[in-house]
Amino acid sequence: MARISVIGIGNVLEGDDAIGPTVVRVFEARYAVPEDVSVVDGGTPGLDLTAYMMGLEGLVVIDAIKSRSGVAGEVKVFDKKGILNRGPMVALSPHEPGLRESILHAEFQGVSPPVINLVGVVAGSIEFGCQLTPEVRGAIDGAVEAVRAALFGMGVTPVRRDPPLPPDLWWEKPQHSPA
Repeated sequence: MARISVIGIGNVLEGDDAIGPTVVRVFEARYAVPEDVSVVDGGTPGLDLTAYMMGLEGLVVIDAIKSRSGVAGEVKVFDKKGILNRGPMVALSPHEPGLRESILHAEFQGVSPPVINLVGVVAGSIEFGCQLTPEVRGAIDGAVEAVRAALFGMGVTPVRRDPPLPPDLWWEKPQHSPA
């Protein structure tokens, strides 16, 4: 059973909202983690994210964020306190309610991990399409490093794969229709 989870959330069909699933797949391709650490493409869980938190000691979430003080592609890392101190979020995406509401729900149930980090990447465009904007694509390496650093802060040392595996970014592959 996992004691720490890394979960990328977002909709791969909505441009930069795919950064969460993209980063977890690139991270998984570049690093091996111990058996008690799970790496998950969580899709668009909404409050179901609470179920992913149960029994964990630590959680790292990767997601696209909006920021008044940031530019597209900027990586911002928040701890649990920083996530909970924000004001209420208006539901603007398919995976709302968001992380904050899921943590509050988990806190109410007594199942919230003591350590939670959000690796947020400021989105440029959340419009229909299966490609990240160039600014957000340029943030992948920084976000992967932020995930590695967050895990290291939780006592986990990811081991670099040499050579790295190819990440399975199936949504970016050209689709061929039957002839």
